[in-house]
Amino acid sequence: MTASYLIQNLPALLVAIPLLLAAIVTLIPVPAFAWIISLAAVGASFVIALLLHSVTLTGVEISYYLGNWEPPWGIEFVVDSATSMTLAIMMGLAFVATLAARHLIPAEIAEADCGKTYAAWLLVCGGLSGLVMTADAFNLFVFLEISALSSVILIAMGAGTDRRSLIAAFNYLIIGAVGATFYVIGIGFVYAVTGTLNMADLALRLPEIEHSIVIFVGFGFMIAGILVKAAVFPVHIWLPAAYSYAPSAVSVLLAAIATKASIYVLARLIFTVFGGFADMIGSALTMVIIPLSVMGIFVGTIMAIYESDIKKLLAQSSIAQIGYITLGFGLASKSGVAAGFIHIGNHAIIKGGLFMAVAGFFTAMRNRVDLNSLTGMGHRMPITATAFVVCGLSLIGLPLTAGFISKLYLVRAMLETDSYLLVAIVLASSALSVIYLWKIIEVMWMQPAAQNAPKLDENPAVYMPLWILVALNLWFGIDASWMVTSADAAAKALIGAGL
Repeated sequence: MTASYLIQNLPALLVAIPLLLAAIVTLIPVPAFAWIISLAAVGASFVIALLLHSVTLTGVEISYYLGNWEPPWGIEFVVDSATSMTLAIMMGLAFVATLAARHLIPAEIAEADCGKTYAAWLLVCGGLSGLVMTADAFNLFVFLEISALSSVILIAMGAGTDRRSLIAAFNYLIIGAVGATFYVIGIGFVYAVTGTLNMADLALRLPEIEHSIVIFVGFGFMIAGILVKAAVFPVHIWLPAAYSYAPSAVSVLLAAIATKASIYVLARLIFTVFGGFADMIGSALTMVIIPLSVMGIFVGTIMAIYESDIKKLLAQSSIAQIGYITLGFGLASKSGVAAGFIHIGNHAIIKGGLFMAVAGFFTAMRNRVDLNSLTGMGHRMPITATAFVVCGLSLIGLPLTAGFISKLYLVRAMLETDSYLLVAIVLASSALSVIYLWKIIEVMWMQPAAQNAPKLDENPAVYMPLWILVALNLWFGIDASWMVTSADAAAKALIGAGL
């Protein structure tokens, strides 16, 4: 068995391992054993993702035919440098989140339900991996629903501590179903005129029927459905409640990786499947994606400024950060797409760290985390509070943090396309984000805790994974070579070197 044969089969393992072990985990009554199996599954997925990335970074493309049925008749997994970068980021963050889940999940979820929670956790990881790798338009829908329904289960598991998680899960279910329905309708239109579902085959056949109105309608439905799943403004309404009322560990996982997969799919559809329609893509980007991104940046930032509940504040902030990513893609240049991928990675690290810090506060206080409850927290929980501040400073783009690298490359991409108004918008929104971060820092560090405030213990099981993310924030702010090189290769894979 050669190394090339093993590498050729790695994409299948990336999906099969978490999906198969999810069935086993759900039967395990002991939470610690369920966690060990889940950690091993996600850890293996992370290693596989890194191996795939190391192979594809040079431009190699890996294809896996499910059941040995060759495309376009069979379903195909394709991994190029764009796919592998997204996978490495998602599985890396999922692994760190799983480390913290050892303490966070039993703290909020009944022992009898822990096995089911870990099973849904693995289904999310496996479903998102399949979503990113699949080269079949309908199979993409299948993985979209596997990850979405598993996410609904995870969100609903928060009902033990906050019944509002049930409403959040229901809203996510209904709104997500609308988005999935739009996407399937779009597939129907496209399939009706091409007779194929393979994405590479679609990219070849679609330009042959360029003037068919059916293609434009199908494109509109498919993109609209993915925008819902990616929580792009204004179809983001499911996200704030889902992130806010989910169990703490689930909030970390979803905030770090869930929307990233859908944003990647959005870029893949626009630049590869429908890339042959230059006029249609140009109109969609300039008249839809860029305006919605700009509105999302400002609406998310302003909503965060007026929010006092910390998880809701971070959720609103995520709307703005998603806007930064899609804004980079909207530039339709190699540097713009690369900037979008850089922020996919950096935002996953930043927001994963912020939600994990909030999880540490919650498990110590056993109370909803808001501005009032954070008063004096810098002195009561200094390790966790310091980590929160570092990740927060990275979010607003302070030099020597990962967030600064994201803003730097995004602004450079805008300057290359003479988009000076967009530069001003990004800088203004970054300045506004200082407001909501400062009000948190002020109550944590500059106001004393109440005299009768109980002493709070910081659990290493939470703050050690948290500080891994803090270290990554600083590392990628000082040496961003891995992120930048990977993003450049991803942009080249999607739109080519000539743009």
